Amino acid sequence: MNADAIVMNNAASSNPNSHKPGDNYVQSFARGLEVIRSFSASAPQQTLSEVAASTGLTRAGARRILLTLQTLGYMESDGRLFRLTPRILDLGFAYLSSMPIWDLAEPLMEALTDRVHESCSAAVLDGLDIVYVLRVHTHKIMSNNLAVGSRLPAFWTSMGRVLLAALPEDELSALLAKLPRQPFTRHTVLDDATLLARIGEARAQGWCLVDQELEEGLISVAAPLKNRAGKVVAALNISGQSNRTSTELLHQQLLPELLQTAQTISRTLGTRR
Repeated sequence: MNADAIVMNNAASSNPNSHKPGDNYVQSFARGLEVIRSFSASAPQQTLSEVAASTGLTRAGARRILLTLQTLGYMESDGRLFRLTPRILDLGFAYLSSMPIWDLAEPLMEALTDRVHESCSAAVLDGLDIVYVLRVHTHKIMSNNLAVGSRLPAFWTSMGRVLLAALPEDELSALLAKLPRQPFTRHTVLDDATLLARIGEARAQGWCLVDQELEEGLISVAAPLKNRAGKVVAALNISGQSNRTSTELLHQQLLPELLQTAQTISRTLGTRR
């Protein structure tokens, strides 16, 4: 399974609304978000019936939400097919622009990519997934097409394990109990004991290397990014292809560069109020 398929499958299975709704829960708003999330790389445009089927809404309910989104400029339609408009990016940009870390990190990540000639990314944890919030590509052709907003399973990515390592034990155990077990490659670790051992290793050493557990040929190494209070708020990684970047090269030459950049970003973030 390649990374594009992993992104689409993971996005489809992700359920941010897993908490039970309380008295303050606005169901119509939640349904509107479900309609927005039903559009993806595998379903860039849908009919009313398709939206209703994918969200579990009635046709009348789906129609009201789609027309509301269209009135607000987040949706467009040719009379049969609905699709999102670029205005939907405003919702994600509001998050990115509210976090000064990304403005601080981007030039340092670009400099890192220039030095090591491999792609560099930053991600945050969202439940069982990591979500890419910044990505700097090299000019080399990669087998995946990850972009800002892409999701990958946290337990089998270097950034995910770094972020999971920062969680309290009870939160980590709760996530592990809900984890679907899917062997992405012949290297994928599935048993609890080994997964916890790998996460514990990442916690102890302050970085994590994952070798082809998510996609054959894809290796990556990640380090944490911390705020002024020392809390891990994101992760930074370098990724490459095993046919040109061995684990030894990643560990001996690229890891020191990554750690230096992560520490610089964290120190810079620590000076911001």
